[in-house]
Amino acid sequence: MKIAVISDSHDNEKNIKKFLEYSKKNHLDAIIHCGDVCRKETLDLILKNFDSKIYLSLGNGDMPNDFSEYKNNPMTEIFPHAGILDLPELNIAFAHYKDIAQTYSKKCDFIFYGHTHKPWVEQIGNAFIACPGNLAGINYAATFAILDTITKKLELKILDKL
Repeated sequence: MKIAVISDSHDNEKNIKKFLEYSKKNHLDAIIHCGDVCRKETLDLILKNFDSKIYLSLGNGDMPNDFSEYKNNPMTEIFPHAGILDLPELNIAFAHYKDIAQTYSKKCDFIFYGHTHKPWVEQIGNAFIACPGNLAGINYAATFAILDTITKKLELKILDKL
């Protein structure tokens, strides 16, 4: 299974569309979004152009009431603070804030967070804690990560180099 990990898209429609084209070409199985989608219309854009499940942890730029209508949508799972995916091959946690994400380091193999916009990977014990950067391209290049759950390989992608 290949999962895209994105964060801080901040309604950047141009970058989101480019990412979605990559997702379609590369047959990604799911998206984890670590927060700051911002407007619900942005999530609508992603849902219209991605055929698999989207997991979203809300960030400081996301208003929870704006996303309440997705509660019954089978293609989305929205978490107010942090989410966990228990897959047969590994466990994944994700949150918008690093301090919340780090609390899962003893329970999960991969922990993802956003908010800082800076791509980052570190290992704490047996867990990898990573920020995929930001899809909006604010303060840093627009980036995202791809996690192969079978090989347990995490790869950072720079949007402008696709």
